[in-house]
Amino acid sequence: MNTHAEPGSASDPHSENSRDDEKRDETRDAQHDDDKRTEAKVRERESREKTPTRTERSLTQEERESVLEHGRLSALAVYSIILREGEEELRRPKTSLWWSGVAAGIGISTSVLVEGILRAKLGADHAYLSILESIGYTFGFVLVILSRLQLFTENTITVVLPILAEPTRDRFYCSARLWGIVFVANMVGTFVTAAIAVHGGVMPEEVLGAILDISRHLAEFTPFEAMLRGIPSGFFIAALVWMLPSAKGSELLLIMLFTWLIAAGDFTHVVAGSNEIFSLVLAGEMSFFTAFTHSIFPVLIGNIIGGTGLFAMLAYGQIHEEM
Repeated sequence: MNTHAEPGSASDPHSENSRDDEKRDETRDAQHDDDKRTEAKVRERESREKTPTRTERSLTQEERESVLEHGRLSALAVYSIILREGEEELRRPKTSLWWSGVAAGIGISTSVLVEGILRAKLGADHAYLSILESIGYTFGFVLVILSRLQLFTENTITVVLPILAEPTRDRFYCSARLWGIVFVANMVGTFVTAAIAVHGGVMPEEVLGAILDISRHLAEFTPFEAMLRGIPSGFFIAALVWMLPSAKGSELLLIMLFTWLIAAGDFTHVVAGSNEIFSLVLAGEMSFFTAFTHSIFPVLIGNIIGGTGLFAMLAYGQIHEEM
């Protein structure tokens, strides 16, 4: 019986090696073509930047330089900044992510604390309570974002852009690892602060009562309502991350504007809202099971849809052909 494979047959090792070589050549050629297209796009943008407009021809060299300095960052430049930040976050050690996430959970709880203080001082029947109380919601976000702490909803765009740029198995794993660690760490941080607020005796009764009133309002939403109200919040936080590189000294105002909008619009944020929900759990008004199934997980889904499903995809779509 002839056991030798016929030349060119499926089992012929020489044929298999030849096909592998062809695939490698095709991949290398495709990569070379992509590199050439990218270089052409870069040269085209550089040419546009160096070619003065009709108005600029009448300016001095110093005035032209001033025009360039005051120009806005391009969408591709903003994308590159956030992409680099995302790649750095994906490489951070687990312990660094964990403690930064716990600190963010503790810090974001400042939002609920200041809201409670304002409600207690202004009174529940104040005509503009909702508008003024929502200013307090911004404090925790200012603390967390400017301190560069790990907040889950920021990562719905920051670590997703590297995946969209290069969707490899390793990047999916690193992103899932980061999301899991940061989310759990944020929950631990908000739970600790809720426990201190409810059982620590560190704040006046009227402030604690105001915090519980605010928390009860959030708990009134059905799971579907909580999820839907989480979509705009996820979108706004992702948009905030996208805008910060262009803020140029206006970061504080930008953070306050968009996080005030979340509170004033009665939208839901999974990390800040978890502090409110945990306060009810620790006060004996809600079970852990209900807390997660009726509020925390639905809001989490909504924030991911808004931040990743909407904004991250749209942001990547607008620059994809420019790369």
